[in-house]
Amino acid sequence: MAKVTLDRDAFKALASDTRLMILRSLDGKKMTVTELSNVTKMNKATMHEHLSKLHAVGLIKRNEREGHKWVYYKLSWKGASLLHPENNRIVVMFSTTFLVLIAGIGGIINYVSRLKPVVFELGSIEETKNYDMNDAVMLGGERSSEIVANPFFLYIAFACIICFLVLLVISYKRYKFNKKPKL
Repeated sequence: MAKVTLDRDAFKALASDTRLMILRSLDGKKMTVTELSNVTKMNKATMHEHLSKLHAVGLIKRNEREGHKWVYYKLSWKGASLLHPENNRIVVMFSTTFLVLIAGIGGIINYVSRLKPVVFELGSIEETKNYDMNDAVMLGGERSSEIVANPFFLYIAFACIICFLVLLVISYKRYKFNKKPKL
């Protein structure tokens, strides 16, 4: 799980109740200084000072676009991880989900690549009596050993794909549940 490291300046920035209220207000949305000052009932100059301190330690991001006069603030990954540490688990679960999918697809490709067409050229009836379907392929009256595709690995591949679907549904539900603001 990814860890959030805080230095001395970040702790100083988080020591203020006002800055914590600003972080909670920015949870899941982007806002301007005016919107934040209306929500927190603070002066714009004071709000700008708090926002600059939070931006300096990397807890929020400034989104400035050319040609627009408004600056939007939103939580950075570090700030979101402080408010929602369970999101790191969801990222790990999504990653594991796609690794299981890759393993399943790899298993199917492996199974399909081992399938070989069987060619029979039989010389006499005695040679057909000695032929075993699991061991060899009869080519021109002589035996040649071939790798036979094992359906066990195909079953494992399908199990991986089913696990992928289950983990994907669980991860998505947790993501949607954690995305809702809890304030």
